[in-house]
Amino acid sequence: MSNLFVNLTTPNGHSYTQPTGLFINNEFVNATSGQKISTLDPATEIEITTVEAAGAEDVDRAVKAAKAAFKADSWKKLPATERGRLLVRLSELLEEKKELFASIDAWDNGKTYSLAMEDDLPDSIGTFRYYGGWADKSFGQTFETSPEKFAYTLRQPYGVIGQIIPWNFPLAMAAWKLGPALAAGNTVVMKAAEQTPLSILLLATLIKEAGFPPGVVNIINGYGREAGQALTEHPLVDKLAFTGSTVTGAQVMKAAAAQLKEVVLETGGKSPLIVFGDADLDQAMKWSHAGIMSNQGQICTATSRILVQRNIYDQFLSLFKERVRTASIIGDQWSTDTFQGPQVTRAQYDRVMHYINLGKSEGATVETGGEAFAGPNGKGYFVTPTTFTNVKPSMKIYRDEIFGPVTCIVPFDEEEDAIELANDTMYGLGAAVFTQNLRRGHRVAAEIEAGTVWLNSSQDSDHRVPFGGYKASGVGRELGPAGFEAYTQIKAVHVNMGNDL
Repeated sequence: MSNLFVNLTTPNGHSYTQPTGLFINNEFVNATSGQKISTLDPATEIEITTVEAAGAEDVDRAVKAAKAAFKADSWKKLPATERGRLLVRLSELLEEKKELFASIDAWDNGKTYSLAMEDDLPDSIGTFRYYGGWADKSFGQTFETSPEKFAYTLRQPYGVIGQIIPWNFPLAMAAWKLGPALAAGNTVVMKAAEQTPLSILLLATLIKEAGFPPGVVNIINGYGREAGQALTEHPLVDKLAFTGSTVTGAQVMKAAAAQLKEVVLETGGKSPLIVFGDADLDQAMKWSHAGIMSNQGQICTATSRILVQRNIYDQFLSLFKERVRTASIIGDQWSTDTFQGPQVTRAQYDRVMHYINLGKSEGATVETGGEAFAGPNGKGYFVTPTTFTNVKPSMKIYRDEIFGPVTCIVPFDEEEDAIELANDTMYGLGAAVFTQNLRRGHRVAAEIEAGTVWLNSSQDSDHRVPFGGYKASGVGRELGPAGFEAYTQIKAVHVNMGNDL
């Protein structure tokens, strides 16, 4: 076996061959940089394997492969319906191996296997299938300009798309970006998150098996400061798509600005969840808990600021604390009883613990958690689900994105107060409103500055519905028709039917 593949067995018993190289031109290759990245099981801190780490020269190889593929007849002249069939075939291959892919993401990321199976895989499979249907539904328009002239528009692909995905939902984020970009006829260079590269590299084998021509999809591993920067600054990349922190998103946008490239950014969040006095408290409590504690709080839209009307505040707090106590079962990724696994890396664990300690020092009250959790054999990056009260809007734990199982529960009096508190943030990715008064629900949803608002739920996502942020939470939209249109540009053609100058 080549040194670019290794035989692995997941902790729940799936044996498979894991690619570890860079995927360029439908082949796995070594990185010329000579660097490697170690990927760990965050529950045990044991190394799973190492993968090749791309440098600037490797990025250049991948981008040039994508540019050549974009111009090649095998992709450029491939009928749109055939592009769609390739994406549908990819969804079918992924569905056939969904248990394996769920196992890999649970192992590499620390998320529970049940969450990966029930959420991540259906989302990924459905997204590829959905955009397979969009491939041949790109329509222009015609315009009657005069009796002797008319004009029409074409929707055309950009060319080479540079895509950078995060570590919290590796497979789903890959599907969100690959699906519409490929359906529209672009080619792609995707940089996997260095913390969780394994499922994306295995997906590359399915891309080749599905029949995508060489160079259409290229997948590289590497650190953001090297591979990510080289990708964003490469002159042959025509558009950039990024999901990650707001700080890094700003750097991507700055790099794109130097060459006037378009960007799609989905960045940070500090999402509010508003519970009005007339809400179904049992449902509000359950959704509030899931909205911040699921996936270890590592969700961009996590509803980490819970705003509760004062007349039900004490009752809600009591119910929420009991929910945390009974439902937030911490353990390894593989137990069906586990709700919360480890944070993805030591760095993320340290960040979460830093903010918990900061909240204590700022004077907030710890109602649940507030400490590390000793995992199996004393190993693993586990944090207890933490709830703060007596939180002021000026506190760091209220204002900063923590990206962990940490929430603040804050009282409010009137509807206007709730809206003001909800919007008092630099972010605007998601928000939730709980009320049985639908007039109020729609009214408040319209006033909240966020790209997604949930009424009486939290974290609902659907590949048919556009997703993105307001303010510092992003630029542009992914998913739905808007996600497809984001990877096309409009060309106007003016036709003179014989009119003399």
